[in-house]
Amino acid sequence: MQLHDIKRKTPNTKSISVGRGGKRGKTSGRGTKGQKARAGNKKRPELRDFIKKIPKLRGRGKNSFKSFAERATVVGLDQIEKAFKAGDRVEPVTLEKAGLISKQDGQFPRVKILGNGAVTKSLIISGVEVSAGAKAALEKAGGKVHA
Repeated sequence: MQLHDIKRKTPNTKSISVGRGGKRGKTSGRGTKGQKARAGNKKRPELRDFIKKIPKLRGRGKNSFKSFAERATVVGLDQIEKAFKAGDRVEPVTLEKAGLISKQDGQFPRVKILGNGAVTKSLIISGVEVSAGAKAALEKAGGKVHA
């Protein structure tokens, strides 16, 4: 090792120069004059102006107690009595074939069977909601109700 090959363990660090030639001088990275160059600059968000123009939703008026849930399509026992034979399966597919319900947006709606009318045939009910009165009448006639 020669004397001219020796290097310091901790070389001098350059101090950040301030002024025209430095990296953080004069405007300190804030561009030139104006609102954005000032300390604590806050520009008004444009999006807020659009949001404030949209009216607020203030309740639902007369419909405040009405549920958002889609109401079930109602089918009476008297309609089922006319459309099906003894031992048939009553489900959304067969109800559509019988013309008692129709698809909505390509899907079967919720269906509820109500106990208006009498039933004398034993039917197998599945995939639909059944009221308590209708269930009792169906089971009395020898039918089965699957949830």
